[in-house]
Amino acid sequence: MDGNLIEKQNKSSLEVTKMSNNTILQYIVQFVIKQIKERGSLIGLILLCITFTFLTDKFLNTYNMINVARQSAVNIILAVGMTMVILTGGIDLSVGAVLALVGTFVAGLLSKGTNLIIALMIGLIVGTLFGIFNGLCVTKAKIPPFITTLGSMVIARSIGLIYSGGYPITGMPKSFTFIGSGYIGIFPTPVIIASVIFILGLFLLNSSIIGRYIYAIGGNEEATFLSGVNVDQWKIIVYGIAGFLTGLAGIVLTARMNSGQPTVAAGIEMDIIAAVVIGGTSLSGGEGNLMGTLFGTLIITVLNNGLTLLNVSPYYQGAIIGIVILLAVWLDRKKKS
Repeated sequence: MDGNLIEKQNKSSLEVTKMSNNTILQYIVQFVIKQIKERGSLIGLILLCITFTFLTDKFLNTYNMINVARQSAVNIILAVGMTMVILTGGIDLSVGAVLALVGTFVAGLLSKGTNLIIALMIGLIVGTLFGIFNGLCVTKAKIPPFITTLGSMVIARSIGLIYSGGYPITGMPKSFTFIGSGYIGIFPTPVIIASVIFILGLFLLNSSIIGRYIYAIGGNEEATFLSGVNVDQWKIIVYGIAGFLTGLAGIVLTARMNSGQPTVAAGIEMDIIAAVVIGGTSLSGGEGNLMGTLFGTLIITVLNNGLTLLNVSPYYQGAIIGIVILLAVWLDRKKKS
């Protein structure tokens, strides 16, 4: 009898252990699936880095990693502003042109001997005013964001070309180029600037009233308006912030290149929109986060960098980025259906 009892107890213990193992395994599987759904961009980034590491020995070295970090800095600054705009259900196609205009304008001021701080402030004001202009057209004139920012893109690019005569502007002081090519300790200055902007963006979206309103407007603009929120005012603020960050990105890029070029950053808006969408932000608004945007931005930068190292033609690179955008939007739609 005692032997049978012991045997039954052992079987029961084995069954409990098996159930516990199955439960743990099930939990792990569920956790992994959840991470893939929520952090798919991070997994994509890791896989992309592993792929390029095997394809070329030039990818995973200190010089190239610093280069990727510098390239990412400008895109991250732009992507923070773009994320906020898209979360409200809008879009901004003017970032590349406004970036070039601000950079060209600041370079022109500095080449004429304007004080560095004054030149930087004027550049940031120009970027902010373009953002506010976009916001006013969207809210007050009721022009769709796509058309509004498409018009701003053409206007800003034209002003930059007129101001510079179509030629690059050089002759800037070292105190300015430090912003784009200097170091603070062991970290490149653009990376530090982008990190500060990213942290501030996280605070704004996750811990401030503007973040709550951004998500609310993108989720249901009519309900947000009926609850007493001045939707137009907050949209203008969001576009203004995006314009300010575009101006800042223009300053950083111009300082890195040591010249103001009116034709620079043509098409960069597509990279930024792709980065934001790949990061999980819905083009219909109200859903997304900056952490996903960060990973999406790094994916686009690493993809461009890796393809360049592999000597892939820039024409093919554009096609690949376009396919990535379509896939990201398709997956977003499929997730909601």
